[in-house]
Amino acid sequence: MGRIESNLANTPHFNPLNPREFRKQAHEMVDFIADYYQNIESYPVLSQVQPGYLRASLPQKAPSLPESLETILEDVKNQIIPGMTHWLSPNFFAFFPSTVSTAGFLGEMLCTCFNSVGFNWIASPAATELEMVVIDWLADMLKLPKSFMFQGTGGGVIQNTTSEAILVTLIAARDKALDVYGSGNLNKLVVYASDQTHSTFAKACKMVGISPRNIRLIPTTIDAGFSLSPVQLKAAVEADMADGLVPLYLCVTLGTTSTTAVDPIELLAGVAKEHGMWVHVDAAYAGSACICPEFRHHLNGVERVDSLSLSPHKWLLSGLDCCCLWVKNPTALVKALSTNPEYLRNKQSESDSVVDFKDWQVGTGRRFKSLRLWLIFRTYGVDNLQGHIRSDVGMAKIFEEFVRSDPRFEIVVPREFGLVCFRLNPDETFGSDYTELLNRKLLDWVNSTGRVYMTHTKVGGIYVLRFAVGATLTADNHVVAAWKLIKEGADALLKTV
Repeated sequence: MGRIESNLANTPHFNPLNPREFRKQAHEMVDFIADYYQNIESYPVLSQVQPGYLRASLPQKAPSLPESLETILEDVKNQIIPGMTHWLSPNFFAFFPSTVSTAGFLGEMLCTCFNSVGFNWIASPAATELEMVVIDWLADMLKLPKSFMFQGTGGGVIQNTTSEAILVTLIAARDKALDVYGSGNLNKLVVYASDQTHSTFAKACKMVGISPRNIRLIPTTIDAGFSLSPVQLKAAVEADMADGLVPLYLCVTLGTTSTTAVDPIELLAGVAKEHGMWVHVDAAYAGSACICPEFRHHLNGVERVDSLSLSPHKWLLSGLDCCCLWVKNPTALVKALSTNPEYLRNKQSESDSVVDFKDWQVGTGRRFKSLRLWLIFRTYGVDNLQGHIRSDVGMAKIFEEFVRSDPRFEIVVPREFGLVCFRLNPDETFGSDYTELLNRKLLDWVNSTGRVYMTHTKVGGIYVLRFAVGATLTADNHVVAAWKLIKEGADALLKTV
């Protein structure tokens, strides 16, 4: 038999994690990132590139030989950054903010450092137990009842996004109902929310098998601040029951995406509980404000709901992605989502003395995300986090007053948190179509400058401009400059009218 010659002796040693080289390159990367933050205002907030720009400028194949970090970072500067919409720019007033902080960044570094895959307790005891601790800390900051805490009879878990929080609670509610009504009655299950609820709700419902014809998005009105009416909910539920359908799930929103409308939790939960429905509160954006006593009343009645989720990456400085979900009855969630293959069996899990978070989520693998929240809570403390939220709300109030001071503009929906919904409406004799056209042109003009980025929505048939304050680096002077730019755009636009 012939001998197979080995080339191993001629192959240079490949070491992808050399501590000495890591220290050197990590310092270079931190300097690059710090420079990016320091110079972020020099970039257009909204990327000005055209579709396909990057594919045309990069090689078609990966390199066969190594390239230096310096060369790569130069390409980041020249090719990646021009294609970025800069969510961390202090002039980013679009959508809702995605906040970061030094503490959150350092927590992410530790999370990546350990690379823990904490699907069950034994795979990473610290990852599981720290998550339980910080989830309870945040529950305490929100003054949630003990029935949602590990200290009590409930518990919580860090999901990636609100989409997943809604999805897993829908699965738990569905399976609980089918245990009663039989698996053949899936087509009878009906879910409810307002027409202002995030589109991810309908998407998640379809994913769990709810027929689109059984998704009730109940109309809201501007007169009611786009809040879901308990009276209309009750009427919809009773009509469905009369048709032989089964009310399954109600999604209540605290801070809708379009206008930050707040649904009345207590009254809606009262209606839902009369009919045995699962009640979930989606507080993705505005829920964080409830760590401040002056906003906590928005959570009144939360003791009557089954689950609640909010996203610290939107307002609590954690960076993407981080959504905290609390459930009053973890057993229902675990029963619906648990898997127990032989290769994951261990005596701690089988003794029921630990939490295995793989059974609280869709996937199996999970990162050590609680480190981010732990560092944020310890580094800044509750007082500073409250001050951060109040500062953002204060800047939104400043912008709101600017709008009210100019008779050509109007506030469309009363401001509650850090979002101002307004429009240019210089002449009431203009038709709604023409007023909408004016506002579309104004938004396009403002965003085309690269100096500010805003978005729009449409509620109650009205085209509305959204000014969302909350990017980590935003200060009063950025709000003032944004208003001056908006007025400049309005002046130029109205000269042509």
